[in-house]
Amino acid sequence: MFKGLSPINYRGRDVWPLVEGGKGVSATNHMSSGAWAAAGGIGTVSAVNADSYDPEGRIIPQVYSGMTRRERHEELIKYAIDGAVTQVERAYEMSNGKGAININVLWEMGGAQPILHGVLERTRGKVAGVTCGAGMPYKLSEIAASYGVSYLPIVSSGRAFRALWKRAYSKFADYLSGVVYEDPWLAGGHNGLSNAEDPKVPQAPLPRVAELRTMMRECGVPDSVPIVMAGGVWRLDEWEDWIDNPELGAIMFQFGTRPLLTQESPIPPEWKARLTTLEEGDVLLHKFSPTGFYSSAVRTPFLRNLEARSHRQIAFTKEAVGDHMFELDVGIGTKKNYWVTKGDLQHAREYYGAGFTQAMKTPDDTLVFVTPEEEKVIRKDQADCMGCLSQCSFSSWADNEKNSTGRLADPRSFCIQKTLQDIAHGGPVDNNLMFAGHSAFRFKTDPFYSNGFVPTVGQLVERIRTGA
Repeated sequence: MFKGLSPINYRGRDVWPLVEGGKGVSATNHMSSGAWAAAGGIGTVSAVNADSYDPEGRIIPQVYSGMTRRERHEELIKYAIDGAVTQVERAYEMSNGKGAININVLWEMGGAQPILHGVLERTRGKVAGVTCGAGMPYKLSEIAASYGVSYLPIVSSGRAFRALWKRAYSKFADYLSGVVYEDPWLAGGHNGLSNAEDPKVPQAPLPRVAELRTMMRECGVPDSVPIVMAGGVWRLDEWEDWIDNPELGAIMFQFGTRPLLTQESPIPPEWKARLTTLEEGDVLLHKFSPTGFYSSAVRTPFLRNLEARSHRQIAFTKEAVGDHMFELDVGIGTKKNYWVTKGDLQHAREYYGAGFTQAMKTPDDTLVFVTPEEEKVIRKDQADCMGCLSQCSFSSWADNEKNSTGRLADPRSFCIQKTLQDIAHGGPVDNNLMFAGHSAFRFKTDPFYSNGFVPTVGQLVERIRTGA
């Protein structure tokens, strides 16, 4: 029999050690996070381009009218602050004074710092903590502490936490209320897989979390500060040996994928329905994101197209050198001189003959072959950039004086703002990026969801507490 969980004290309130993962653009909102808190856990409002509403309760479309990227970027920051404040206020009201409400931000999102300041300033007393990852959020502790709010950095290794602690977090230790370990091989969305780790060789989470605790102890962080296990958590009876484990110290569990399929989940019906059809292996760990990070998403036709696009890729030189002795004669303008190998010349002609007639240059001195229609979409999406990331490989936007990364825009990637907004608001699943954790295939086989059953958040939390 599952030995069960005990409530913990989180910033002065007793809560279940169960955290709702804060999932990107509008995939977690006030309905899901407010209900999670009302069930006694920690609900997490996504503060990444969150929705706001007009007086009739309709979602306000995020339309950008600025002529320049910088102008559109300022519009994005205002949308983000207004939306997150709206979601927090509604979630707090729904929680009925139970549980707690956190917000989640991505450190590498465009305008992360002004957005965080803007949201926390306008939601005083309603936000318990801030979870933050996708980068090295050194300023997180200082910003959170200035509003009397907890911070919970998201890391994927003990080494990352130690760097954050030594540089900044040690100065604001009292406000550190948890460290989220996000498993880079199991979690959905973006993760912190380092260059030293092989994406094809998963490492077991237990030794990595034990190492994280060791690092935390060496930094003087007490064992009462919990590690939040995120990624791959489905049934708690499968993690029973983690509970009250002296090697790990206090442990909490974060659920990102399972709350997607609830009555309160804001994702559209088509997305929910697709979750119940997934097979093991249908979630792909890939590096097409314009952030430069690895991320995990369902292999929809959208993602398969990105895979195929990168396969239709050849290297070139601007002069005949080495094996590059053959001048490319398809997919280019007459004023360009590209020299390729004999094999790649043959490949390029095959791509051209199959309708992929446009060769687009990448920052890595390669060419990818796309259809004329694809090229038009890529060019338009790049031109419409509003700076949703601090640095974007797809559009070459960067939040600096020149608003440029200094590198050529990369057609192998995509506009992440466009696709996440579209899928979250009813756009076709097949044509968009669909984030999910690697355990999503379990919806199809878990008897809890048999006969098309979709639980309320309260029912899901109660089920999780039983260990199942």
